[in-house]
Amino acid sequence: MSNNALYAGPVFSMARDQFNGAADFLEIPLDERTRLLYPKRAIAVSVPIHRDDGSTEVFQGFRVQHHLTSGPGKGGTRFAPNLDIGEVAALAIWMSWKCALADLPFGGAKGGVNCDPRQLSAREIEAISRRYMQEMIPFVGPKTDVMAPDIGTDERVMGWFVDTYSMHQGYTTSEVVTGKPVNLGGTQGRREATGRGVCILISEAMKAVGLEASGSTVIVQGFGNVGSVTAEILHQEMGAKVIGISDHSVAYYCPDGLPIPDLVRHAREHGALAGWSNELVVDPVDLLTRPCDVLAPCAVERVIDDQLAARIKCRILAEGANGPTTPAADTVLDQRRDEVFVIPDILCNSGGVIVSYFEWVQGLQRLFWSEEEVNESLSRQLRKAFQKVRARAQRDGVSHRVAATAIGVEQVRASKRQRGLFP
Repeated sequence: MSNNALYAGPVFSMARDQFNGAADFLEIPLDERTRLLYPKRAIAVSVPIHRDDGSTEVFQGFRVQHHLTSGPGKGGTRFAPNLDIGEVAALAIWMSWKCALADLPFGGAKGGVNCDPRQLSAREIEAISRRYMQEMIPFVGPKTDVMAPDIGTDERVMGWFVDTYSMHQGYTTSEVVTGKPVNLGGTQGRREATGRGVCILISEAMKAVGLEASGSTVIVQGFGNVGSVTAEILHQEMGAKVIGISDHSVAYYCPDGLPIPDLVRHAREHGALAGWSNELVVDPVDLLTRPCDVLAPCAVERVIDDQLAARIKCRILAEGANGPTTPAADTVLDQRRDEVFVIPDILCNSGGVIVSYFEWVQGLQRLFWSEEEVNESLSRQLRKAFQKVRARAQRDGVSHRVAATAIGVEQVRASKRQRGLFP
């Protein structure tokens, strides 16, 4: 497979290694692999804004559309420091396999701006959001590429995206993004969808390994939207005991269980978990190795390496984040397959894109569903995907990650073959 110098970095290397592992398993000829792996389109833009102090600063923005064979691109928009096009491309690639695995008519896409929202005022974030969308207008649209929130963005940013795009079109085009406020055409249940999906799949995994949800012990890494919702639902709806949580500022551990509603309120009021307690603070890496029934990494990429994979003491590893486990760690976990039940990221965190699909459909039809309808449909779709992955892994004697990736790659490969190569 030829190298493409545009895409580099450890996160892209992860995505490439995972693809090659699945491609080897599927015996895909080398001359097909480049077209399957490398993105169709990558866009880099300058995002200049006026800072509050009167100065002008230029941020770098990206959007990568991995493939558009199955339908419009679909993927989040991340505002994060040190973001680069290699990371964005990797996230778009994972989104392709994720959408295919969930039987969604989308290709994978991803975007973002290299900035630190914690160092910006609300007005500056709005300026970045609007200018970024303005620069992306030639490349996105309801039938071309549909954006969504990701790390550092939220429904407020999606509202600014809708307004900027709609002002350019001359009419309201709310279906250009998902994850927007409900009164701007968003869907009930979208904010909680990724975390709820993690919990639905944890429930399925518990059935598979013979665990009861009530009274089970859980450690959640990351307390943003995905991690906090995962912790809330596990604690309040499933009766699990959340014994450890962490975010970028601190890690807490209490074997008797943590008061999740209090921690959610604290994080909402202060922007981070730090300051809630001094007595329960532990090392954030050490937290991941504490004994528990479920370990849910819901933060960022590459947090579990091969050394950590050998030390984790969970029965279920539920990957709420994108790419939290390195390929070297996968090798270790594959050897521990009877000890650790892995729910791979492209399955585990797919609840968000599934409900984004529901939101997109509702927007196109101007016909909106109740939250109960959304959650019931989400549960059906996730359970179906879970059974597909588990059956494939058992049939072929491979890990859940290889099975999930293989299903996604096969779907995209079949679509490309059926459409042919133009011209």
